[in-house]
This record gives sequence, C-alpha cells and structure tokens, in this order.
Amino acid sequence: MKTTFADTALLTIILLAIFVVPSSISGTALALPAIGADIQAPLTSLQWVVNAFNLAFACFTLAWGALADRLGRKRCFVAGASLYVVASVLSAVAESAWLLDAARGLAGIGAAAIFSCGIAILSTHFSGPARLRAFALFGTVAGLGVSLGPTLSGLLLDSVGWRAIFWAHGVTLVIVLLGSPLITRDGVLAERTARFDVPGATLFVLALLALMVAIVQGSQWGWTSRGVLGLVAVAVVLLAVFTWQERRHLQPMLDLSLLARGPFVGLALVTVAASFGFVTLLTYLPSYLFGVLQLSATHAGLAMLLLTVPMLFCPILAGKWAARGVSAIGILKASLIALLVGVVALALVSQVGVALWQLAVPLLLVGIGMGLSAGLVDGLALKTVPEQKAGMAAGLLNTFRLGSEAIAVALYGSLLATLLDSQLRGTLSRLAPDPATLQRWIDDVAAGNLTASLQTLGAEQAATVHSLFIGGYDSAFHGVLWALAVILLVLTVVVTWLVRPLREQERSEAQLATH
Repeated sequence: MKTTFADTALLTIILLAIFVVPSSISGTALALPAIGADIQAPLTSLQWVVNAFNLAFACFTLAWGALADRLGRKRCFVAGASLYVVASVLSAVAESAWLLDAARGLAGIGAAAIFSCGIAILSTHFSGPARLRAFALFGTVAGLGVSLGPTLSGLLLDSVGWRAIFWAHGVTLVIVLLGSPLITRDGVLAERTARFDVPGATLFVLALLALMVAIVQGSQWGWTSRGVLGLVAVAVVLLAVFTWQERRHLQPMLDLSLLARGPFVGLALVTVAASFGFVTLLTYLPSYLFGVLQLSATHAGLAMLLLTVPMLFCPILAGKWAARGVSAIGILKASLIALLVGVVALALVSQVGVALWQLAVPLLLVGIGMGLSAGLVDGLALKTVPEQKAGMAAGLLNTFRLGSEAIAVALYGSLLATLLDSQLRGTLSRLAPDPATLQRWIDDVAAGNLTASLQTLGAEQAATVHSLFIGGYDSAFHGVLWALAVILLVLTVVVTWLVRPLREQERSEAQLATH
C-alpha cells in the first residue's frame, strides 16, 4: 500500500515526540553539575532529577496503555505531550531542587503516555511492510535521541545555560501538539461498559514505585537494610493484591492473559536483554574509559560513539531485511547473539593500556545487537495481541523495557561496588590512615572518580594508591561483564524457546508464498 501524505505527517509527529524522551534521559544527566551549582542542590536531590523521571516513566507506562485502549490513543498521546510541556516549563523556571525533582517526575508521567500511545498509534495505523518501516524509523529515532541527547544538551548548556535544555523540550512538544490534528485514525478501542480499573492502576503504580525506590536507594541505604527490605516486601504484597484485583475486574488495567502469551513475553524479554547488554554499558562504560584506561575526553567520546552509532542505521536495516522476507525472529536472535558476543569480547579485550581500536569490535557488536532489535521487537510484539489491546500491550512492553533498565543499572552498580570492596579493602587498609578514609576511597572509586582521593597524599603514596585503584576497578569491571554475559546467555535461551511458534509461523507463511 502506497504511503500517503497523511501517513507521513502522522509518522513525523509521533517520531518527533518520541525523540524528545530518550534525548531527555541521556542529555539531562549532563547538566546536573551546572544545575547543582546554580540552585545550590545537594547530590541526593540532584540524583532525583534523573531518578524521578525514570521512576514515573516506568510506573505510569502500563496505566497509560490501558487508558489509551479505552479513551483513545490520540487523546492520551496529546494529554501526555501536554503534560510534558507543562513539566518542561516548570523545570526551566525551577529555583529549588524539590520543584525541579517534582517537575521531572511529572515529565516522566507525560513521557509514559508519549511512548505507550505513540507505539500503539503506529501499530494500529500501519500494517504490512509500512508497519515494519514505521517501527524501524521508531527504533532509529529513539537511538538518535539516546546518541544525540548529551551532544545537544552540551551545546545548549555551553551557549545558553541548563534551563535552555528544558525550554527546548517544551518547544519541541508544542510543535507536536500543533501537528496533532494530523493524527486521524484511532484504531479499534476496547469496550467502555466497565469503569477504568483505578484500584488496579493505583496498586501497580505503588508496587512498582516501592520496588524502584528500593533499587535506586539500595546502594545508599544498603541492600540488606530495613528500608530496602521493607520496600521490597511492600512491593511483593502490593503485586499480590494487584494480581487478585486484575483477576476479578471486568476490564482490568492489565489483562493477565497477555503474560500467558509465550511469544509476547519472549519478545518483551528481548528488551530486557538490551537493558543488561547495552544500557548498563551506556551508563557505566565512561567511568571505566576515564578512570582505568585514562582516555582523553575526545577518545572516550569516540569510544562511546562506537557503542551508539549502530543505533542510527541498524533499526532501518532490520526493517528493510524483514520487509524483504528475511526472518524477523532470526534478526532478533542475531541481535541477542551480537549482544552476548560483544560483552564477552569486551571482557576479553579490555585491560589497562588497551588501544582504542581494540575496543571497536566489541563495542560495535553491542551497539549492533541493540540496534537490530530496536523498533522491530515492538512491532512484532504488538502483532501477537488483538488490536483492541494494543495500548495495554505497548504499556506492558515498555514496562518490561524501562523496569529492566532501572534494575539492570542498579544491579550493575551494586555488583561493581561489592566487587570493588572485596578487591580494595584488604590492600588499602594498610595505606589508609583510618577506616573512614578507607571507606571514602572505596566510595570514590565506585563512583568512577579514581583521582579525588589522591589530592591529600604525597606523590609516591598517591602513585601507589592510584595504581591499586586502577587494578581494583579493572578487576571489578571484568567481574561485572562476566555476570552480564551469563544473564544474556540465559535470556537468549529463554527467548529462543518462547518465540518458537512465531518462527514456525514465518516458515508456514514462506511456504505458502512460494506455492
């Protein structure tokens, strides 16, 4: 079917909104030092500029998806974009940390609507090869947001100031709202005979909020502290009550039958693999490049480009290959293998003194693994569910994606800190003047700052301690990489098993096409 102007306009509006969300996530963190200096915010408050957004994004994705199926995907998409505009204005004018944190949480709620409803609109508006192209572009634009977010934010930060970053988000989404009348088709909606599942939505948001706060705060409070264990217990109880509520509600926020669809769950787990294989490195690799390999900012930037550049073209390639008859499931399996091989290769190649070119193949493999699945997996997953449940399924898929990102990053940081402690405590105890200093050294290294603790030491002792820091971080980094490899291997096997019916369906369709 030929693509019309209306199709192109709708796609442009949706993708412009989609671009803002990942660019905001990856770009806002760059401005934290400037924000802290300007509004005199402590470190804990600054961390919540990012965490509040991520928490709200993950918590409200499923709720927006369910609302979209009942009230209309376009209506909820516009509501989310409007909410994001308001939040961006509040962020840009904030003079206190608490207002900025609250505004970023509000932006996360809007982002959840943009992603869930935007994906559902693409799924119901396009079909066949056009759908493959649309989701390939979706993956590419999301990748552009991740890759260009820090660069664009850096330019605005240097030329205008940190507030310009949030003004830019708001202005972009105002353009989206002005173009929203071009979104004309809303697809098949669920029946509205029953009221929206408010208790279910509330229970789910509170359960995920408790779990996410426990994960975010675990490294500060201690993973076995009463606060963390208490929050985990609360999350488990709330999820149990949520399950009971969804089973008895006529039109639940989450149709639990979606979790009984093996192919859908298998495709959702592809996003989990991307979180562990790609997002963790996107977050923590810069600390290794600066601290252990001691690369300059330019060389570290080049290394990170090796990781992110495949996101610019791989989604398009995957969509074109699938449209030409290449097995979409085969492409996803290849993406999982690329992630696994890339992480293993990075563990084998990376070491103190390694040349930048030696990191190229491992980082490109990880980036390719992420890029091949981005977009493609969303379109395939939504094809496995009825159209009237597209919003709910999109919300659940993004809950898998966003929840696993938060968990993966938190677990990476926790494991890194644990391994560092075991590596450094014994060797540094004889050099540190007191236990408090020793703990501060270990905390600094875990945060990726391998030089802050050296300023008060003599030249000879500083060189010795720095060498131990580098060796300890390098060892812990490799330990975490091998743990990631094991997780990716398990996920690859599980996904391969769960998507078997889809592969068999592809073969049947291919045989029919040849007759």
